[in-house]
Amino acid sequence: MKVLYVASEVVPFSQSGGLADVAGSLPKAIRDRAVSCRVVSPLYGSVPQSLRETMKFIGHIEVQLAWRRQYCGVFSCNLGGVVHYFIDNEYYFARDGLYGHFDDGERFAFFSKAVLAILPLIDYFPDIIHLNDWQTALVPLYLKAYYQGDERYRRIRTVFTIHNILYQGRYGFAILGDVFDLPDSFAEVVSYDGCINLMKGAIQCADRVTTVSPTYAQEILDPWYADGLDRYLRTCQWKLSGILNGLDTKSYDPAADPVIAHPYTAETLEGKALDKQALRQDLGLTESNEPIVALVTRLVAHKGLDLVKYIFNDMMRLGIQLVVLGSGDSAFEDFFYSMQQIYPNTVRAILGFVPEMARKIYAGADIFLMPSKTEPCGLSQMIAMRYGTIPIVRETGGLKDTVLDAGDPSGEGDGYTFKTYNAHDMLGALDRAVGAYHLPEVWQGLQKRAMTKDFSWGRSAAQYIELYKGLLEA
Repeated sequence: MKVLYVASEVVPFSQSGGLADVAGSLPKAIRDRAVSCRVVSPLYGSVPQSLRETMKFIGHIEVQLAWRRQYCGVFSCNLGGVVHYFIDNEYYFARDGLYGHFDDGERFAFFSKAVLAILPLIDYFPDIIHLNDWQTALVPLYLKAYYQGDERYRRIRTVFTIHNILYQGRYGFAILGDVFDLPDSFAEVVSYDGCINLMKGAIQCADRVTTVSPTYAQEILDPWYADGLDRYLRTCQWKLSGILNGLDTKSYDPAADPVIAHPYTAETLEGKALDKQALRQDLGLTESNEPIVALVTRLVAHKGLDLVKYIFNDMMRLGIQLVVLGSGDSAFEDFFYSMQQIYPNTVRAILGFVPEMARKIYAGADIFLMPSKTEPCGLSQMIAMRYGTIPIVRETGGLKDTVLDAGDPSGEGDGYTFKTYNAHDMLGALDRAVGAYHLPEVWQGLQKRAMTKDFSWGRSAAQYIELYKGLLEA
């Protein structure tokens, strides 16, 4: 079995969010299970020179996109046993930033067309093409529109993964042929709520659709989560499933993390106590017996920060210190900065994102707060647990699938959860966590269960391989 994994960003070559982490880890986990898996992504101008020097030029072709004939260079490199291909076109990709340009629709239509056009050049015709988010949504449409006369393409099956349903690729119908190079017969395929919806087209044309957690796969059938696509998803629910993302457990390993001052394991938690002391010294927090509660997040509303604002003073009365790292909406940045002025000994707001500081916070904090309104999968709660920092999460998406409440009758809890999107429910979960923190034996049991939970990509890879096999056997 041969798989081609297609993504608009891939660690370590390009990144703007969690998709890049997935694309940088999942193909290797699949490859490690004796399944051929290669990756293709754009060659952005921001790819570091040190990584460019590892690439070799394979060749070039021209890609027809409506009335345009565009140059398409192809480079490749081998990283950790996985072959990566890069689509080169400086007009489309040698820009500042991966997304947010006026012609993003055209840029990723070109990329999608190129993915299929380069297969003869790279001499790799996969059994499965695995696509991710709206930037690759046109691939299954082009496969059906232009390649069904070629046996090498006709046998290819497609899997489309939704990482965040809020970004669907919506456009006006005037550019159906001129930009997207789709025949008029495909107008109905991409039509949804009076406009072109690329994600809807991919859902219709792909052989299987996945999301990044089982709970999110159910949530996006609900209008509250699906941003309008729930009506169509319910008609093809048979092809939808959720597979939980994994975590790069080698990179996020408190026993071998070079950034933190004192490495530790689930059996040597003394090191974590020293990391907490070091974090306090770095940030100028008062030495005390209070737990450090951390928020490492984008400062935007759907991360649940309005709940934090609403009961902030009540939170502080529980006897905690709070560390916030992130950037985003100015209203939230200003709020946390003002709280630091009001609570100079117990609150620190670090505005911006500093990866090294994030790791120090994961290692030095006691509690990790993640009260998201929606969270397709979430990575931060897994990292926190890996570092023995106990999460408090709302039961949504991947947060529900990864954190088991400490009050669960099984006695296997590894965090604290709350169901409704309510500030006082969140406060109640925090109150329970602070109470447990002051019971050392209880707290250490929570930490050990959290740190030893299996978040490796191996579990996810095995599920994707079974999905691929099922498609090929159907």
